[in-house]
Amino acid sequence: MTTGMWWFLGAALVQLVLAALLLRTRSTERPELPPEALAMLRGGPRAAVTVALVALHQRGAVAAGRRGTIRANGGAGRTRDPLQLGVHRSLHRALALRVLATRPKARQALDALSTELGRTGLLRSPGRLRAARVLLSCVPVTVGAGILVTLPPNRAAGPALALGALLVALAAALLCVPPTTRAARRLLSGLRDRYPLPEHRREVPDARDVLLYVALYGDPALTLFLPHFSRDGGLLGRRVGGEDGYAGGLGWNPENGPSCTGGTPD
Repeated sequence: MTTGMWWFLGAALVQLVLAALLLRTRSTERPELPPEALAMLRGGPRAAVTVALVALHQRGAVAAGRRGTIRANGGAGRTRDPLQLGVHRSLHRALALRVLATRPKARQALDALSTELGRTGLLRSPGRLRAARVLLSCVPVTVGAGILVTLPPNRAAGPALALGALLVALAAALLCVPPTTRAARRLLSGLRDRYPLPEHRREVPDARDVLLYVALYGDPALTLFLPHFSRDGGLLGRRVGGEDGYAGGLGWNPENGPSCTGGTPD
């Protein structure tokens, strides 16, 4: 291996270490989370907005519009929840769920919720995620540049290629780390064990419990408790496997990264 190649591999290693440090989180003591926060951990921003819409619908503040949209149906009612207020204030006209989640007031509330979950060690900061992805994307470029520039086409290139391949494989694994941390996934799993989805909606008369089930289970709970509103309002996910992949690294949304599987550094 040439001396020049050592510099390239060293730079790739530094990029890898910095990215791993950006992806690490610290778990802290956390208060009881509202349904919108649990939904964010399970399914991301779309799931959190869905729970907020269900809460508003329970008070008659929103209703299904035409062609899979949601429209305001009066005031927001007595709520201080920032996301519910942000979502309701965004409904100046009927909007589809995917558009509603991008409106400035709704987006501001989602960002605040994401920041709060980041402070508790349950969700990785979007800014740190983006920075880590940039560094990880540079690893194969750095290794490839080193191979092209410094290595002669002979057997001496074997060790360099092996080490470079290892660094690229580690970078690919870290690219698959989900936005949620291991602590968040344990929290969701524990709550699902305590609150299994019932077979009949009459088993859950309390509206607050309905929000919890929608937060934990997504589409199956929506279909069980609010079939008409969910269908007519376009709340049901159209992807195979629903939205749970956000919590497990199987289905990041475009703002958070690629769809893949992988371990987590936390």
